[in-house]
Amino acid sequence: MKELKAGFARANVNPMMGIDVSGYFVERKADGILDDLEANAIALESQGNRAVMIVLDNLGIKQELAGRICEDVCAATGLPAEAIFLSQTHTHTGPDTKNADTDALQKEYVTFLTRRVCDVAVAALADLKPARMGYGVGDAPNVAFVRRFRMKDGSIRTNPGVDHPDIVEPIGDVDERVNVIRFDRENAEGIVLVNFGNHPDVVGGCKISADWPGFVRRTVEKTLDGVKCLFFNGAQGDVNHVNVHPRGGYLNDMFMDFDDVARGYAHSRYIGRVVTAGVLQAFDKVQYVEDTPLRFARRPIRVPSNMPNPEDMPEAHRIHELHTAGRDDEIPFAGMMLTTVVAEAARMVRLEHGPAYFDMELSGLALGPVAFFGIPGEPFTGIGRAVKETEGYEMICPMCCTNGYEGYFPMQEAYDEGGYESRSSGFRAGVAELIIAEGKSLLRELI
Repeated sequence: MKELKAGFARANVNPMMGIDVSGYFVERKADGILDDLEANAIALESQGNRAVMIVLDNLGIKQELAGRICEDVCAATGLPAEAIFLSQTHTHTGPDTKNADTDALQKEYVTFLTRRVCDVAVAALADLKPARMGYGVGDAPNVAFVRRFRMKDGSIRTNPGVDHPDIVEPIGDVDERVNVIRFDRENAEGIVLVNFGNHPDVVGGCKISADWPGFVRRTVEKTLDGVKCLFFNGAQGDVNHVNVHPRGGYLNDMFMDFDDVARGYAHSRYIGRVVTAGVLQAFDKVQYVEDTPLRFARRPIRVPSNMPNPEDMPEAHRIHELHTAGRDDEIPFAGMMLTTVVAEAARMVRLEHGPAYFDMELSGLALGPVAFFGIPGEPFTGIGRAVKETEGYEMICPMCCTNGYEGYFPMQEAYDEGGYESRSSGFRAGVAELIIAEGKSLLRELI
């Protein structure tokens, strides 16, 4: 009990109105707030080592900007960069930050956000109290669904629409496990860290919201007395909330959005409640741990770029120019297929002249028999499942959008078959398998 210490801090990170809302290939400007965006932090100390894990309600912060924010956290806390995890929940109703060097509102917001992140890191370290850690696994059924489907014509489509008559079968399996890590602290509120993989793209519209991860935090804290909750999203690149064969009242309080996806704020609350139920399944029956050495490291990887073929560029430029001119009605696709071809064209134009490779970092943190694996983008479920099988640990929590957000990391078969994620990804086939191999190696080094 005396060796391990844990601390918690939270701050509001709501943006100013009028800022760009990230997550779609259509322009959205923030015009209201449904619920607060937050920066949440847990500080850990064991055997002389300290680390801070921070999670923001944001779609994703690019690696370069995330690195600058981490540098400021290092300066504020005295911690090395390897001891800092900066994750995002991947909410699609949060402020954009990718144009912070040129957009005045985004630049102002990033300055504010950086200060807030430093504040919660310092406050969490100041809140360190002796703690006992336990871990357990719950279940959140029927709220995350594979979003890639094989169609009757042999094509692969992402989000083909509710009850589409040409759907043959989903491609892949959902990981419905809810990882729960509980910290009971001396003379202080407890902390519960929750890890589950699914897209927070449920709300839609132009109002700011943490989506269902915010509901998870609030519902857990309302249900469990004296507990603070952090949520870290998992491997979610190929799963979302869309049930293409809904029955009964599943579509209650939902509307059909522009991309053939049913959305609704009340449905995000529903997902929050189901994930919370998974937390409650595990919370009282966690396996407590006596020995909790703290180790952490980062590992650089070099990933080949998904550069386009020169013969494909005239059509890519045509589609990209139509889209940027607001003339999507002249592109002969609709719904998610329109999003797919627009995203693919944008990728081709962006990478027409390289670079040939991207340098990224994977992050690892081990606390006793529990490990956290940070991935700088959106990993497919197959990455999460494979990394969870690394020998030497009782629980492994894959965390998306950590210390960077560089896009989708599809499995090899997704490149072979096609679909939105592989067609828009900036990385060549093999990226997922590289992340799995290097991630497992990194975690083994931390045992």
